[in-house]
Amino acid sequence: MQHRSIGSLSVSVIGLGTNNFGFTMDEADVAPVVDAALEAGINFFDTADSYLSSEIRLGAALGNRRDQIVLATKFGSKADEEFTGGAAGPYIRRAVERSLKMLGTDRIDLYQLHRPDPAVDIAETLSVLQELVAEGKVLEIGCSNFSAEQLRAAAVAAGSGPRFVSVQNEYSLLERADEADVLPTCADLDIAYLPYFPLASGLLTGKYQRGAGVPSGSRVEKWNMADRVLTEENFAILETLTAWANDHGHSLLDLAFAWLLANPCVASVIAGATSPAQIAANAAAGSWVLSETDAAEVRTLVATS
Repeated sequence: MQHRSIGSLSVSVIGLGTNNFGFTMDEADVAPVVDAALEAGINFFDTADSYLSSEIRLGAALGNRRDQIVLATKFGSKADEEFTGGAAGPYIRRAVERSLKMLGTDRIDLYQLHRPDPAVDIAETLSVLQELVAEGKVLEIGCSNFSAEQLRAAAVAAGSGPRFVSVQNEYSLLERADEADVLPTCADLDIAYLPYFPLASGLLTGKYQRGAGVPSGSRVEKWNMADRVLTEENFAILETLTAWANDHGHSLLDLAFAWLLANPCVASVIAGATSPAQIAANAAAGSWVLSETDAAEVRTLVATS
């Protein structure tokens, strides 16, 4: 497993997103997934206080292996009736203590603001996060769902203190809006980019076929997304990409990961998994290194399909 940097942190290029731990999985199924991830060389685990029981289940599954991983969590979205979200200083103080307790740890390696809070000046948020770094409760700080303009404003507000070293936004072969400005901004400011939904809600796994209906239990079925995502346009793209990947001896899932990792700004591709088999497939996909020429060819295929 290759590694890249998020600030001072060294992370596996394939990460494990754990929202399924809280939203869709039985508690007994969490530990086998965590075990498989560690065995596969995945050391980057990403969760959030708003993922229901994900933090507490992840902490329990890790047990005494906490120091083997880079642990990332988020605050700012509604976690429950008491922790309703936001980025004000006092709220951050309460939220970090809650996450530390839930995770069963004395520090968070990457603490991320889940979404911008328009009611709070980013300077206030950063000031408290910088204090947490100084206190050792947090090692690095990051953000999620930020625009290029918001990233630049945060960089200015951070001054000479700790700054956002990462941004976690949606990015995949089917969702490339961040190529216009966020990714160039990350390159300019040396911010690591962490794509979430890298498989486009499962479309890039290869399990959706034109005319085959919606697989039972899939994210598309659960969230009633079929009319929006199972379109003729998307199926045309999927078929083109699948053919290209097969011609190069790989699967569509392999291509989805490899293409993202061809961008040097991408530090780790965060993917969910509900079984050890999915962990194995994700980890294997991270070993395919696309050339610049291949990555550009795939981008052209997507743009013209």
